[in-house]
Amino acid sequence: MRTLTVAALMAVSSPVWAGDVALLIANENYDNGRDIRAAEDLLDAIPALEAAGFEVIEGEDVTAADLRSLVGQAQAKADGSGRVIVAVSGHFAGTAIGSWVFGADADRPDLLSAGAQGVALDALMGVAAKAPGQAVLLLGTEEREFALGSGLAAGIVAPDAAQGVTVVAGSAEDIGAYLGSGLLSAGESVVGSASAFPDLELSGFLAPLIPFVGGPEAAEVVDPDASEKAFWDATKSINTEFGFEGYLNKYPEGLFVEEARAEIARIKAEPGLRAEANEKALGLTRDARREIQRSLTLLDYDPKGIDGIFGKGSRAAITKFQTVNGLEPTGFVTASMMTQLEAQAERRSAELEAEAERRRIELERQDRAYWRETGALGDEVGLRSYLERYPDGVFAEIATVRLAPFEEARRAAAAEQDRADWDAATSVDTIAAYQGYLQANPEGAFVAQANARVAELDFATKNAAALEAAKRNEERLGLSGGTRRLVEDRLMRLGLKPGPVDGVFDDKTRRSIRRYQDARKLQKTGYLNQATVVRLLADSVLR
Repeated sequence: MRTLTVAALMAVSSPVWAGDVALLIANENYDNGRDIRAAEDLLDAIPALEAAGFEVIEGEDVTAADLRSLVGQAQAKADGSGRVIVAVSGHFAGTAIGSWVFGADADRPDLLSAGAQGVALDALMGVAAKAPGQAVLLLGTEEREFALGSGLAAGIVAPDAAQGVTVVAGSAEDIGAYLGSGLLSAGESVVGSASAFPDLELSGFLAPLIPFVGGPEAAEVVDPDASEKAFWDATKSINTEFGFEGYLNKYPEGLFVEEARAEIARIKAEPGLRAEANEKALGLTRDARREIQRSLTLLDYDPKGIDGIFGKGSRAAITKFQTVNGLEPTGFVTASMMTQLEAQAERRSAELEAEAERRRIELERQDRAYWRETGALGDEVGLRSYLERYPDGVFAEIATVRLAPFEEARRAAAAEQDRADWDAATSVDTIAAYQGYLQANPEGAFVAQANARVAELDFATKNAAALEAAKRNEERLGLSGGTRRLVEDRLMRLGLKPGPVDGVFDDKTRRSIRRYQDARKLQKTGYLNQATVVRLLADSVLR
């Protein structure tokens, strides 16, 4: 009686793994950047992939539009009945909130245009996620010159791995070689086959005992239950209630039905495990997690950052929200909690804006009343008195303009030496220089200006550390030009006069931000921080 090996049987009958799909994108020649020399190495693996039973969807030097089309094709083909390989080499860039691979026609992408000029790695992850336990996402690049706009940094920032997806990142050369001669090694797990490529970085689903391609060719007789056993091994590695239920749905009379039911019972008996599994089943994207963190921040449950990563700070904030609202305090998100959180955040946003509007009206009333008693009279003393109390006030720009003629007149009448001393002091613009002017000219024409500037510089000196820290905090936010314009537009709509909506934060913008912070009892620095951005853009991010 003739016997067949596993490999031989797969060659002449239905494959053990049906519906295997491989998406290969090799973007080597870029119109506006240096070439990724080894990108096309991915395509050398096509014959081996097809021999292993994969339907290959490929693209070489594709535009952003074609790149999206190919990803869409792969998304439609991958139905969860077989393995999925997504392999992409090209130019990558991103931030802490997301990453993209760019089409060959990309031209200086920035944070605002990245989605139009490439494809988010989360989208690639979505294709791979169609086959949990049987999916690999490979990302390859090179350190080659590629012009980027504001908000982006070159390089691969691997996305959070979906359940059962292994992520492999490295040089385009190593990724191409691994796909062609490592990943498809019969009987090897992804972890085992990658060991021959020490520079590759693996993350996500790491199961060293689960083969990715068939079993060893030396097997005498094919195991008719090989497919189910491999699926069960992957299910156990994922270890969620959702995963075990998936096994039962696929194999209702399977070999491991009792074990699967026992595992489901175990998870249900341990609330923490069940809560964690239920959150995983929601399939939250990183953007969705950021929305949750923004809502928690708005409600004063500090998640210690809005980065889309649920660390200790986020878990503590979620637990506190659940406790306050009479929910089971598991620290894990549920669909009903998300609905409740969003509703409360929207309501709180409206309340805060109403409160801020009342405070703004009262501050403006006081501002206008003081102006009527001082600056509106038109004399120099009144104008300076107004500016001293309200340097960012409603009439600050008017007062500054109206002071100019007084200064010009004083300059014209000042003695030549007095003017020379004043010019020397203003050119240096330090406290010591103005104090020197005051000592030399105690009755000088510019005494009032000198004293005012000394007060300004003294305040800046005493608060330099705080202002510098505020500046660094704003820089760490990594705001794109588009986000800056959104901030300016919101300030303008609030009547706070930020100047042109051009994404450039000048003195007018800083004054506008200080007015906004003052009305909302936020730290008044003129620089953006997490609290100010959450409040300022709350309407945008919660809808």
